[in-house]
Amino acid sequence: MERRVVITGLGAITPIGKNVEETWKAIENKECGIDEITYFDTSTYKTKLAAEVKQYNPQDYFDLKQAKRFDRSSQFAIIAAKEALKDSGITTENTDFNQVGIFVSTGIGGINTIQEQCAVHCLKGHNRVSPLFIPMTITNMPAGNISIELGLKGESISIVTACASSTNAIGEAYRNIKHGYEEVILAGGTESSICEIAIAAFENMKALSSATDKTRASIPFDKERSGFVMGEGAGMLVLEELEHAKKRGAHIYAEIIGYGATSDAYHITSPSPDADGAIRAIKRAIDDANISVDDIDYINAHGTSTHLNDATETLAIKEVFGDKVNDIMISSTKGNTGHLLGAARSC
Repeated sequence: MERRVVITGLGAITPIGKNVEETWKAIENKECGIDEITYFDTSTYKTKLAAEVKQYNPQDYFDLKQAKRFDRSSQFAIIAAKEALKDSGITTENTDFNQVGIFVSTGIGGINTIQEQCAVHCLKGHNRVSPLFIPMTITNMPAGNISIELGLKGESISIVTACASSTNAIGEAYRNIKHGYEEVILAGGTESSICEIAIAAFENMKALSSATDKTRASIPFDKERSGFVMGEGAGMLVLEELEHAKKRGAHIYAEIIGYGATSDAYHITSPSPDADGAIRAIKRAIDDANISVDDIDYINAHGTSTHLNDATETLAIKEVFGDKVNDIMISSTKGNTGHLLGAARSC
């Protein structure tokens, strides 16, 4: 018997807020988290803007030892995870933590630490490379660190699928609970990649906006869009089996009723021009939910502000929804937060 899955907890740290409440208020107030990059000197870069988490001090959240042991991506993940779990009201008194999973993804992981330690190796020699280099950089460590910090002992899974990572984490968590493997799963994504090597790589890929006007840099679906603006942060959801949530009197934000994922088998970075993969993914989600296109009135689009993504996504939506498309509201939060890569679909 398939079980129903609901969302009972939210957590976030983003370029426009240190938590869910601040982030949501900023969106309501149409605030933009994009500004000039402060983490390094951009004088030789075409890219000048990013969406940084503002006025962030790790020691506001972690002791000095922890702050040094966690890459920034893990720090963000833990902060958002603690907020989500607290918001859900889940405790060891009302939930078996052996049945609480952690499906937390990242697109790139500890790239700041990679850059830092490669510089140490080149300048000071191999004996000076941190023994924590690998544990700080591998992409499953945000999930692993959350498990350790919160004492969650269910499955710990990290799905690395670039900008779809957090969508897949949430979707697979939904399926996991739906089919009875876990009662509760903390699901989402985290990213912190605003550093010299990552900006250089995306810039050379011709993926980043070189705009200097922060209000016209990340402009999803706009005809003047010129590339994405890199953001950072984390977003987490607590997914829970409905009856488990009702039994403990949880506040239920929403129910997840469908999920679809595909590959278009086309190119390592570019989407298929006919939007085949996106079309089939949307149809799979609708079929899984057992609804029709007439039941949908809003789409939170990926909307990266790149030429190819936005054009292909538009084509997919028009193909699936036909004449109904004019009745559907569509938006992308990347105008507020920039593109959080592996955390994009959880924030």
